Amino acid sequence: MDLLSLGFTRRSIDPAYAKTTAGKHSSLTIKPCIMIQFDKGPGAAFVKHFAALPDHTDIKNNFWYDWGPVFYRGRLDGSAKIILVASDPGPTERIAGRTLVGNAGQRVQGFLQKIGLTQSYTCVNGWAFALHPSHLGDGIKLLSRPDLTTWRNKLFNMLKKPSLQAIVAFGDVAKKTVQLWDTKGNIPVFETYHPSYHSGGAAGEKKMLTDWNRVVTALRGIITPDEGAATNKPLYGDKFAEQDYAAIPALDLPFGIPDWFGNDAFFRKKRGMNSVSRPSPDDGHTLLWKAPKFN
Repeated sequence: MDLLSLGFTRRSIDPAYAKTTAGKHSSLTIKPCIMIQFDKGPGAAFVKHFAALPDHTDIKNNFWYDWGPVFYRGRLDGSAKIILVASDPGPTERIAGRTLVGNAGQRVQGFLQKIGLTQSYTCVNGWAFALHPSHLGDGIKLLSRPDLTTWRNKLFNMLKKPSLQAIVAFGDVAKKTVQLWDTKGNIPVFETYHPSYHSGGAAGEKKMLTDWNRVVTALRGIITPDEGAATNKPLYGDKFAEQDYAAIPALDLPFGIPDWFGNDAFFRKKRGMNSVSRPSPDDGHTLLWKAPKFN
């Protein structure tokens, strides 16, 4: 049994994109026609800024603090046409050191495909640390703390390049985060539900996807599609279908991540959602990382 029969898809590389991004990302040719691409990490300016994240010690009880921060996924080279803002990193994000790579991230990747983007995007969160859901209200209030607002807004300003065409805020933390960015100018901002929104069962999912369709439809009139990207993928139905998910590209992940990482189709088929989870009860220091069983 191979990966494809279990619902996985091979991560393909667009040759035209590979030519135009020389020096921006790392790639290794290991044999003729087989190329491995990966994200080599942030450049010096972003490293310096990430290292200057304000101290969270006095508010650490709101977070899975000891796991440390996760900062981004996608392009930091000025080529992003859209900034996607979510809430905070989950367990899967901690494994990769990249945000929005778990089940929610694969929903976002499918969202990106529906607007014709395959690589020209940046994903960030309102919080770099994983926020306890029970502390959501406090987390939203704390976003306004001056040192945190200044740090986040500087990050956004570093990402705000001429190529930027839109911003999407997924969920309440993201909405507040983007509202606090006072130098975003006239870049169109779309506020919608977080990809992990579950309130109201089937009715809530339908409400969420109806709003996602609103945003996708509007963005199709704003975003310049990436070269070779499909622009006619179907909108969402009343609930998520497997076709609405997309695997996280290898280009977004650090070198050494397993080939199946970022594609949880196997786990969705088995009535799970993510390859990484927390134990129950949660001790705050343990993650469970499960590989697909291929045989």
